[in-house]
Amino acid sequence: MEMQQFYYDNKIVKKFIYATLLWGIVGFSVGLLLAFMFLFPNVTEGISWLSFGRLRPLHTNAVIFAFVGNAIYAGVYYSLQRLLKARMASNFLSNFNFWGWQAIIVAAAITLPLGYTSSKEYAELEWPIDIAIALVWVAFGVNMIWTILKRRQRHLYVAIWFYLGTFVTVAVLHIFNSLALPVSFLKSYSAYAGVQDALVQWWYGHNAVAFFLTTPFLGLMYYFVPKAANRPVYSYRLSIVHFWSLIFLYIWAGPHHLLYTSLPEWAQNLGVAFSVMLLAPSWGGMINGLLTLRGAWDKVRTDPVLKFMVVAITGYGMATFEGPMLSLKNVNAIAHYSDWIIAHVHVGALAWNGFFTFGMLYWLIPRMFKTKLYSTGLANVHFWIGTLGIILYALPMYVAGFVQASMWKQFNPDGSLTYGNFLETVNEIIPMYWMRAIGGTMFIIGAVIMLYNVVRTVASGSKVTDELAEAAALKKVSKYRTKGEGWHTWLERKPIKLTIFATIAILIGGIIQIVPTLLVKSNIPTISSVKPYTPLELEGRDIYIREGCVGCHSQMVRPFRSEVERYGEYSKAGEFVYDHPFLWGSKRTGPDLHRVGQKYNDSWHLNHMWDPQSTSPGSIMPSYKWLIKDELDKTSTEEKMEVMVSLGVPYTKEQIANAQQDMLKQGTKIEENLYADPDFAKSYEADKKYAKENGEPFVEMRNREIVAVIAYIQRLGTDIKVKDEQKISKN
Repeated sequence: MEMQQFYYDNKIVKKFIYATLLWGIVGFSVGLLLAFMFLFPNVTEGISWLSFGRLRPLHTNAVIFAFVGNAIYAGVYYSLQRLLKARMASNFLSNFNFWGWQAIIVAAAITLPLGYTSSKEYAELEWPIDIAIALVWVAFGVNMIWTILKRRQRHLYVAIWFYLGTFVTVAVLHIFNSLALPVSFLKSYSAYAGVQDALVQWWYGHNAVAFFLTTPFLGLMYYFVPKAANRPVYSYRLSIVHFWSLIFLYIWAGPHHLLYTSLPEWAQNLGVAFSVMLLAPSWGGMINGLLTLRGAWDKVRTDPVLKFMVVAITGYGMATFEGPMLSLKNVNAIAHYSDWIIAHVHVGALAWNGFFTFGMLYWLIPRMFKTKLYSTGLANVHFWIGTLGIILYALPMYVAGFVQASMWKQFNPDGSLTYGNFLETVNEIIPMYWMRAIGGTMFIIGAVIMLYNVVRTVASGSKVTDELAEAAALKKVSKYRTKGEGWHTWLERKPIKLTIFATIAILIGGIIQIVPTLLVKSNIPTISSVKPYTPLELEGRDIYIREGCVGCHSQMVRPFRSEVERYGEYSKAGEFVYDHPFLWGSKRTGPDLHRVGQKYNDSWHLNHMWDPQSTSPGSIMPSYKWLIKDELDKTSTEEKMEVMVSLGVPYTKEQIANAQQDMLKQGTKIEENLYADPDFAKSYEADKKYAKENGEPFVEMRNREIVAVIAYIQRLGTDIKVKDEQKISKN
C-alpha cells in the first residue's frame, strides 16, 4: 500500500489559540465591569459608549463569538485534519476564516459601544457585519467539506458529524434571523414584526446556544476527552443516538423563551414538549463523555486538563437538565425575567464553554510548541480558583432569582401587592450582586493565571511548524451498502449525504413552527386602535434601541395577577404589529415598560434620565445625561418611514412628507410640558442665556434626543384600554 506524506497546518491552529486567549480576557473583563455596574451604576457616568446598555451586548458577543468562536475554530482545525488524515484543503480559506473573523470581532467592538445595534439577543450586529459573518462562516464550511472530500480516512468520526451539523444549522439560523431592510450603512429594521420577530429571534437565540455553544463543543469533547484520557469513547451507539436526536429536537425548543407571552399557545406548547424531550439526548452525551473516563479516574485527580474537562461536562449536564426544567410553564412563571436565568446561562458559559476551552488549550499548547506545560501547579490553581468563582457567581444569582420571583408575586390580605415598589426587590438582592462580582473576579484571575502559564510555556517551546504526517490514499469503494455494513456505518463514509440528512433534520422543526406564524394571519390578531408610531416616536424608539434599554426592561406584561396588578393590562399580540424589531426583553433589572405610557409626566422622565436616583431612590439605573444634551438627528426620518412602509407599516405619503413638521409640533408640545417644572424652566433659560452671551450654539429642547425618547415612552401601551378587548379582530 503506497503511503503519502503531507503536512498538518499547525500555524492556523496557533493563530486561533492566540485569538482565543486575547478575546477571552477582553470578554471576561467587560463582563466584570458590567457586574460592578450593578453596584456602582454611575462608574462610567457621562461616557455614552461605556454605558451599561451598550456594553452588555459587547460582553455577550465577545464571549460567545470572540472567545468561544475562536476556541471552536482552534479545536476544529486541529482535530479535523488528524481525523481525516489530510491537511486543510485551502490555506487561503483557512486564513480568510481567521482574519475575517477577527475583523468581524473588531467591527463589533467598535459599533456596539457606539450604539449601532439591531437589539436582537446574540444577533445585535448590524447588516453589513451580518453579511460578513455569513461570508466567513461559509468559507469555513467550504474549507471543512472540501477537506472531508479529499480525506485519507474513510469513515467520519463522531466529532465530524457535530462539526457538519454545526455548520449547516448556524448558517440557516443566522441568515433567516438577520433578514432586514437597511436604512443606511449601519441602520436597518428587522424584516419581521412583533410576535413573528420574537419567534424567529428565539428560534435563532436558543439555537445559537444549541448549535454554536453546544454541538461544536460536543464534537470537541468526542475528540479531546479520549485523547487526554487515552481511552476510547464509551459508546459508539450512544454517540449515534446522541447526535441525531439532539439536532432534531433542539431546533424545536426556541419558543420556551416566550412562555406566557403573546406568542400563540400552540407554538409555546411545542417548545415545551420538545424542550422536555431534549433531556434524554443531552444527558446521553454527558454520560458518554464522563464514562469515557472510566479507568482513568486516577489520572483525573492529577491532570488539570481532565479536571477542567470533567467539570465542563458536568456543567453541561447541569445546564441541560435545568433547561428542560425551566421550559415547564409552572417553573418558567417563576424564573423568567429573573436572575435565575443569569445563573443558568453562566453555568453553561463559564463551566461548559469556559472550562472545556481551558482544558483543551492546556492539552493543545504544549503539543503545538513541542514542550511541557510550564507549571502544572499553576494550572491546578487556575482550576480551583475558577471553580470557586463559578460557584460564587451562580449560587447568589439563583438566590437572587428566587427572591425576585417571591417578592414580585406576594400579595397582602387586602389584595394589594406586598412589594408594590419594584426597587424594594432591587435593594434586597444587592448582596447577591456583590457575591456575583467577587465570583466573576475570581474567574478572571484564573484566566490571567492561565495566560501567564501559557506565555511561559510558549517561551520555553520551539517555533510552531507544520507537522509531517503519513497515510495511505483512500481507495474507492462501492457507493452502496456492502454486505453486513450497518446503515450508519455506510452513512459515515458519505459526507454529502450525512450533511443533507442533518440539514433535513434541523429544518423540519423550524419550518413547522415558523412558517405558520409568518404566513397565517389568524395567528396574529390585529387591533383596530393600534396605529404606527409618529415620526418623533419612531426616532425615540431608535434611541431606546441604541442605548440598549431592552437589556434591562421588558415590554411584555404576562397574564399573571401579580403582573397585571403591578404594570397594567396584559400584552396582546396585536399591539406589536408595527414593532420592527420586537422589544419584549429577557431580563427585568428594572420594571416592565409596556404600560408605562402616561403613567408619569414628561418632567419625571427627563429627571429620571438625568439622575435616576433623584426620581427613584435606590435605583441602580445609570444616568443618560447625553440624551438631554445631544441634538436629535432628523436627517433620515423620512427614509426610516419609507423602509417601514416596505415592511408593511401603513404610513401614507402625506405623513412621510410632513414628518419634519410633525416632529417639531410634537416636540414643541413636550417642551411646553417640561416648562411646567419651575426647576427645568430656570435651568433651561439660564443655559439659553449663557449660550447667547458667549456666542455658543444652542439646541432648543424640542430638538433634543430626550424629547424623542419621552415621546416614545409616553406612547407605550396606550393604544388599547381594557374595554378595547372586544375590538380585537381576527382579520
